[in-house]
Amino acid sequence: MASLPAHYFWSGQPGVTAGLTLASVALTGLTWWAGRSTTQQRRLHSAVTVAAASTWFTAAAIAGPAAGPLGELYFIGAPALALSWNIRQILRKNVDGPAANADGGFLEKVGLAKTQVLRSEVGPNKASFDLQLPRGELTPDDVSKNITRIAGALDVPKTAIRIQENPDSASRVMLTVVPLDLLKNTVPCPGPSAPGESISFPVVVGIYEDGTPVTLWFPGDPDAARNAMMLLLMGMTGSGKSEGGLTALAEVLTRKDVVVWASDPSKAEQTLGPLLPAIDWAALDLPSTKAMIEALKAVIPARTAWMAKYGYKQWVPACAEVQADGSPGMPYLLAWFEEAAKTIRETDDDVFTGIAQEARSAGVSLVISMQRASGNQVSTDTRASFGSSWVHGVRSEQDARFALDDEVLDAGAAPHVWKDKKPGYSYLVANGIADDRWATPLRDYLTSVDYLHWVVLTFASIRAQIDPVTAGAAARAVDRAFTARTRYPMPGTTNEPETAVRHGHVPDAYDEDDYKDTEGEYADYDRRPQFRHDVQDEDDEGEFIDASEELPEVEHVVQFATRPPDAPAVKLTTAQARAAMEELLEEFEDEGRDIVGPADFMEHCDRHGRGRSWVSGQVATFVMAGRLAETNEVGRYRIVPDSIAA
Repeated sequence: MASLPAHYFWSGQPGVTAGLTLASVALTGLTWWAGRSTTQQRRLHSAVTVAAASTWFTAAAIAGPAAGPLGELYFIGAPALALSWNIRQILRKNVDGPAANADGGFLEKVGLAKTQVLRSEVGPNKASFDLQLPRGELTPDDVSKNITRIAGALDVPKTAIRIQENPDSASRVMLTVVPLDLLKNTVPCPGPSAPGESISFPVVVGIYEDGTPVTLWFPGDPDAARNAMMLLLMGMTGSGKSEGGLTALAEVLTRKDVVVWASDPSKAEQTLGPLLPAIDWAALDLPSTKAMIEALKAVIPARTAWMAKYGYKQWVPACAEVQADGSPGMPYLLAWFEEAAKTIRETDDDVFTGIAQEARSAGVSLVISMQRASGNQVSTDTRASFGSSWVHGVRSEQDARFALDDEVLDAGAAPHVWKDKKPGYSYLVANGIADDRWATPLRDYLTSVDYLHWVVLTFASIRAQIDPVTAGAAARAVDRAFTARTRYPMPGTTNEPETAVRHGHVPDAYDEDDYKDTEGEYADYDRRPQFRHDVQDEDDEGEFIDASEELPEVEHVVQFATRPPDAPAVKLTTAQARAAMEELLEEFEDEGRDIVGPADFMEHCDRHGRGRSWVSGQVATFVMAGRLAETNEVGRYRIVPDSIAA
């Protein structure tokens, strides 16, 4: 509309014509200059729009808006220019394809300039971004080096950022951000994942941050091309390493075809104590630990020879069953060495290397647990023989590199950030675990002592016994260190541990024929007396006394106060003792108590004549039956009315 008064006042004036023409050129140039900070397409579009509009106005002001084609150009060109800008505005938000600066400059700030976001997925507590790196300029290593900057820019901990390389392209990576820590609350063990099943089923030990169960696969699987697990369990003091190991062992001890040998020469019964009755051989000092290692060296070739005889290339569940010729089966063998650093230090830094290299085909898994697998404790060959690592909090990044590969650390795994501040947090790099899970934090299940007692008691009837081949090889190798090994009583019994020799007694020589019957089988490999007090040691008799010599004459008689008669000892059968426990629970309920614990039952121990371990086992039974429910306080349980529990 401005062209009409302009034509009325300026038509026929050559100076105005020149001025309008110069103004059009100046406006177009200014637009081009001002658009230098924007994209090339927007800059050109803006300059063309200004040039077209100013040129039409100049012509209309001089000749009139209706002169020649000016009218038609106005009604056609003006709407076309306006629509072009509307279309451009719509296309600015194209979510289906890559868009420059779609991240608002964030990637440029963290050192990833020119990187494009190809695809994104956003969940309740997880965001994943498929990044296309500028080819020839950035690599996945550059992204890994900038994890700290990315975490700082997003205001999240470093462990919340993970990088996964694209296996098909070295210029693409997946960036995952988990802003909230969903593992901060303790996760109690929900119970056995496959009670009474084979050890070939996965062993569940915790949960990942997205709630997915964490699994360990001990035996190999020829169909899945998976080798038997050789596991390095590592974590500093206070990181929850031992508790995680107990969770795994408790799960293993619910299976029907596995035998456990365990060693702890440093803490003895402190760590393994609740599970000792279910462990076939517990070596709780250094001499017996050395004997166990020697036994394993002899057991491996004996087991592989047996499997070759029956046509097995590696252990499968069928190995544990009775064979076609009537021979007993061979359970899987798990050898677990707690505080292995002391064992290595007192023997040799390569003591486990040969076992780890040869055990895979023998149906044997080896686990060594230690605080720090440094080079001066564990040889490079030993670490290379352990294909799986379960790493809890460690003191430094260098410590983490002893157990985790560089690509796992580059992907975001950072156990050195936790140290001992987050017990139970860990990373698992193991056979059967997908690569994209290796750098994902997890938290171990927490198992109470009562739960461990329940596992020992409940699955005693289905738990496998040592097979003759394995036992015979161990007996030949270390003699009574194996055949007279200590056996621990079940929870709830008052018997002392059964043993016949001091721990670690290994004779210098033995006769193999002592262990063979007429058919050549090692039938007498497990010769143990019933109880420790049945074994008489002549050294305990003191000075030799001639039994035929007359006693000396009495010279003095001392009269003490009259001793009251002993109260008759309470001797209840197991069924009667359990009934007494149930009566006590009903009495507590009648008294109006809501919270009880083992200590409350022990106050009335004269009514059932049992020790604390038996009482703890019965309390665990009440929990599993639903009569007691766990509370936030350790060792205290809420009474559930019988009508609700039923």
